[in-house]
Amino acid sequence: MHAPSQQTIEPARITRVAVAPLIGESPPGGWSNEIKPDDSVHALVAVSTDTGVTGFGSAFTDGRLVEAAARVLEPLLLGENALEPMKVSEKLHQNTFWMGRGGSLTHAISGIDIALWDILGKATGLSVGQLAGGRHRRRVTPYCSLLMDAPEVMADEIIRFREQGFRAFKIGWGPFGRRDDPALDEAIIGAARRALPDGGKLMVDAGASDAYWPNGLKWALRTADMLAAHDVAWFEEPLPPDAIDDFVELRRQSRTPIAGGEVLTRRQSYFPFFTRGAFDIVQPDVTKVGGFSEQRRIAWMAQDFGVRYVGHGWNTALGLAADLQLATALPNVDLVEYIGGSAYVDNIMTDPFSLDSDGMLTIPDKPGLGVALDPDKVARYAPDAAQLFADS
Repeated sequence: MHAPSQQTIEPARITRVAVAPLIGESPPGGWSNEIKPDDSVHALVAVSTDTGVTGFGSAFTDGRLVEAAARVLEPLLLGENALEPMKVSEKLHQNTFWMGRGGSLTHAISGIDIALWDILGKATGLSVGQLAGGRHRRRVTPYCSLLMDAPEVMADEIIRFREQGFRAFKIGWGPFGRRDDPALDEAIIGAARRALPDGGKLMVDAGASDAYWPNGLKWALRTADMLAAHDVAWFEEPLPPDAIDDFVELRRQSRTPIAGGEVLTRRQSYFPFFTRGAFDIVQPDVTKVGGFSEQRRIAWMAQDFGVRYVGHGWNTALGLAADLQLATALPNVDLVEYIGGSAYVDNIMTDPFSLDSDGMLTIPDKPGLGVALDPDKVARYAPDAAQLFADS
């Protein structure tokens, strides 16, 4: 008998990294110092190779920081085989301890890592989900993520997106917890609950990573009890991100599941939250945490600790595409985050995402991330868009 022949895929050597900050329609973020449309909080990243295959990713931080990080990181990337995303990304992490690893530099690495997985999929003809674990599901429910407002405005917002087909909603930030007015907080939640579709889900995000968050554990305990009475599915960021002792105690006492972790970076920072039992639901952001490679490792770790994984996704269409690929590669993922009304999600792809009749998103099964940026659409929001596509 003859041994079966093996197909060899030639290396794809990295030749260039390009960054294009997105500006013009940056969605409100809820922060105390509010984001303006021309502020940059997202950047698209392109990694080019000598085989002509280009991969695309997205990073959540000021685009100027991503541009600077790319210039610093590019010497570590040039000539590396893009078909080895975890190896290449780990090289970047290992060589940047002294540069301040874990902040915006890691956010920038996130965009590069997502692009490397996109390249690997395109080179092999497989989706990132297939490469990362297989296809456990073909579609998943998106929850529409909206900022809180006055009760009557909040209800109208829910109804607007309900009519577009969304069946699950997360509302957060805005006045919630910031006015020392528990009656207002509950009125907002009640208005949102009444506006849901039949069988709809509601999640609440306090946004306690905001600057100078005014509340502590006792507020979070009282509020969690109120949310339980309204059948809220989870209470997100109810405490400042570093308050691990308070998270542990809140989770122990709360009837509402406790979620968090969106501002942490790299898997190592999640370990104490897992070992101490701080979260019911962990929410790493693929465009911050170190990319798809780190997101997957954190999701696996969560599974081992019995913590539910739901990726944080206040980012772009490419971030959502990466979340969808991980949602199919893991056995127990039922939700992905979808910013309601963001141009950077809805208006930069050749084929925008669309909900089916059940309010679900089909997970792309084309090679790589399975989505394609539209150069003309991207150019509306990125003055440097052309350099993203120069080698593709």
